[in-house]
Amino acid sequence: MHPQSLLASATINIGMAFLVLSLFSIFKKQPSTAPVYYARRLSQRSRVPFDPPLTFRRFTPSVSWILRAFRVTEDEVIESSGLDALIIIRLFKFGIKFFVVCSLIGVVILLPVNYNGQDGPPLSYNSLDAFTISNIRRGSNRLWVHFSCLCFISFYGLYLLNREYYEILSRRIQRLQHIRHRPDQFTVLVRGIPFCPEHKARSCHVDHFFSKHYLDSYSSYQMLYHGSDIEGLLDQAKSTAKKIEELKKTSTVKRHDKELLLENGTREDFAKIALHEEKLQELSRKVHQLQSESVLKGKELAAAFVTFRSRQGASLVAQSQQHPHPLLWITETAPEPRDVSWKNLAIPHRILPLNKIFVILASTLLTLFFAVPVTAVQGIAKFEKLKEWFPPAMAVQLIPGLRSIVTGYLPSVILNGFIYVIPFAMLGIAKLAGCISKSKEELKACNMVFYFLVGNVFFLSLLSGSLLDEIGESVTHPKNFPSHLARAVSAQGDFFTTYILTDGLSGFSLEILQPGFLLWDTVKSLTYARGKEKKPYLYSFPFFRVIPVASLAVLIGMVYAVVAPLLLPFLICYFCLGYVVYVNQIQDVYETVYDTCGKYWTCVHHYIIVAIILMQVTMIGLFGLKSKPAASICTVLLLLLSLLFDRYCKIRFYPTFRHYTVQNARENDELDKKSNLLQENYQNAVTAYRPPFLRPVEFVGSESSSTQPLVSTL
Repeated sequence: MHPQSLLASATINIGMAFLVLSLFSIFKKQPSTAPVYYARRLSQRSRVPFDPPLTFRRFTPSVSWILRAFRVTEDEVIESSGLDALIIIRLFKFGIKFFVVCSLIGVVILLPVNYNGQDGPPLSYNSLDAFTISNIRRGSNRLWVHFSCLCFISFYGLYLLNREYYEILSRRIQRLQHIRHRPDQFTVLVRGIPFCPEHKARSCHVDHFFSKHYLDSYSSYQMLYHGSDIEGLLDQAKSTAKKIEELKKTSTVKRHDKELLLENGTREDFAKIALHEEKLQELSRKVHQLQSESVLKGKELAAAFVTFRSRQGASLVAQSQQHPHPLLWITETAPEPRDVSWKNLAIPHRILPLNKIFVILASTLLTLFFAVPVTAVQGIAKFEKLKEWFPPAMAVQLIPGLRSIVTGYLPSVILNGFIYVIPFAMLGIAKLAGCISKSKEELKACNMVFYFLVGNVFFLSLLSGSLLDEIGESVTHPKNFPSHLARAVSAQGDFFTTYILTDGLSGFSLEILQPGFLLWDTVKSLTYARGKEKKPYLYSFPFFRVIPVASLAVLIGMVYAVVAPLLLPFLICYFCLGYVVYVNQIQDVYETVYDTCGKYWTCVHHYIIVAIILMQVTMIGLFGLKSKPAASICTVLLLLLSLLFDRYCKIRFYPTFRHYTVQNARENDELDKKSNLLQENYQNAVTAYRPPFLRPVEFVGSESSSTQPLVSTL
């Protein structure tokens, strides 16, 4: 890629980011856009202050939201959104801390060494290769400078990871103590419950088993049932109740209109209301009948939530094998009630492996299908090869500056456009795996998206670019993987620079602007919802989208930290902008629907370890290509140290994130005993896991409204 193409991409992305962020800072000050930009606050009934109308300050761009984001503390993030939200913030902080140091090393040490690597003029003044390791002549002792920088960067990354793991583990223990009232700390999910032929049920087995083996700590149980028929009736009842409420509101409006229309209108409305109320009563009767104990007994699932009188008892049961047959009485820690995926609990445990196989096949097919647009994107980026394969493309050169835009900006835009839909597709696939909670579905989707991005955006972009340059060469042998990877990495540095620019500047800017919701809200306000009260556009935080994409940026930066250090300053801008954007989104926009107490960090840690390993494998190949075998051998030793560190972290930290330790459970029990809250907390857990279709529902009722407006002007 020519420097002009990179300059064109940087100019377009910076200009677009400046424009979009300016628009956002203006729109955020308007009360009409509060449902988009203050969805979280409005849902919590918090007051949102605005400047008085028709003031100059309301219609001018500002950076106040950026300054506010930097003032938000980690404790405030945890208090408002949980430890999972803090993981997002810590990921961006990791990127800032890591790449600031790497940039200093790259600019001060590596760039001068690379530029003078030929002991004379650089390879080409019209190419950015002069600033990369490609400009170092074969066998040069300057490569030991690169090896020294590689060692420092690797050890610095491992040091940051170790420190982050310690701090987040400490935060997790504190968080578990802070939320010790949650019912999931007293509850265990039991699956594979055997059928009792004597009583024609499973529930009797549950009570007998746990009262026999855990007499001191066992409290009660909640069986799970097939409830699709009840849920269908409840949906009909809610729909009917909504129609009744709308008809009552309509008749109230007519009562304030002309008296002549009142007579004819209300008679029809009263007849409709009476008909719907009769239907609602019939549905209620059917629901109560299906909810009876005799009917539910025949709908029992082989699963139940079992509650214990202490956290210690629940922790011991969740981490123990209950029966010699491992597929009977399977126990695990229950998710919190709002996190439970009730439909998946109806899937028999023995067929879950089939679901997992289907998920693997579906994600593999999606990955293979995505290879087509990635290869096409690389075809656009490699303009010289594109002209040979598609001669009409030469017309692009007739317009001055158009070639730079097409080769520098267009490929990364197309690639980011395709990538945007991938996380949602992967989440849909992950939902088919039969996970017991929404958080586990998103954790699975997070892993799937990351490996998809590594496979397609990173490796396939490398291979596509390499194949377009070396078309006709034989298929490489597996033993030569490091050298071929190194050659491809060195050739694709410019493309990934434009990718980081587009994903960071344009992507984060559009994330905070929320153009889709803004456009939809405008259309609604001008059409069918005109004059009606607006509801906030409230959605859960997309961990499965943000974490893999940001982790891919870390991976790209690490791989190119020694190869092409000119990329690193762009990554600092990427993570700084991402930090302020997602602090704003966490505080004002997205809802917290669950809190795994930091389990996402185990994923982030694994992704960064993968990045460090890929960086070192790439350098093994590059040192080999540059005829420096001693440096390659030393890098192999560095790679082994990284793998040993990863193993250490899996032994030292990972188990504490996977389980609720007995020691922490006992300490929290003792705190509750001192404050006389233990009995109250476990009794609340008894009713918390009642299935939604067995909970009492009020179909008709009036909601209390606050006399104080939520959106106000000062």
